[in-house]
Amino acid sequence: MLDSILDHPRLVETILCNGGHLRISSQFYFYILARYVLQQAGIGDRKLSDYIGSLLETFSRANQLQSPAKIDHHAHEYVSDMLIALKRATPEQTFLLRAHVGNYSLFISGIFHENTQRRSLRGAPDIGFYEQIGRTNYQLVASHETARRCELTDVFSGLANRFHDVRLALNDLSDRLLHLDEDARPSLVL
Repeated sequence: MLDSILDHPRLVETILCNGGHLRISSQFYFYILARYVLQQAGIGDRKLSDYIGSLLETFSRANQLQSPAKIDHHAHEYVSDMLIALKRATPEQTFLLRAHVGNYSLFISGIFHENTQRRSLRGAPDIGFYEQIGRTNYQLVASHETARRCELTDVFSGLANRFHDVRLALNDLSDRLLHLDEDARPSLVL
């Protein structure tokens, strides 16, 4: 019963049309949007939808874009810095860094795909780079003990195998349901 309510198209419509008047958590909001665009892309995995909703909610706060694992007392802002930091990372830090690189790659190439493409014309990494680095890091964390302990092996494997499809679903979310204002802060179109 709960699943049929959560998957009902009118719920998405209600949230999008009345978002300013609804009192729902940001986690629930992003879960419903993630679930909607993933289902539209033929991805029906609820656990994966929950993970993507959580990723969107977390990265909606700009300070969460930096790496969660501080190595040498530094938070790493760029993917290249995070990959270099892996050389000095403990196994637990390695898991956190690789998961973050996968998440960051998916978020940047999914939500900010147009900006990523524009920047690639000036020498920054392109969408293909983010897909490859994201897919690879998700594959690596899927086999990590921490993923098994947290029961996320299937989520990370799914993200590694369907990175491109999930990215395209997030492109759709960004294009149809999000609006970036002049200050480049994401705001939702309601």
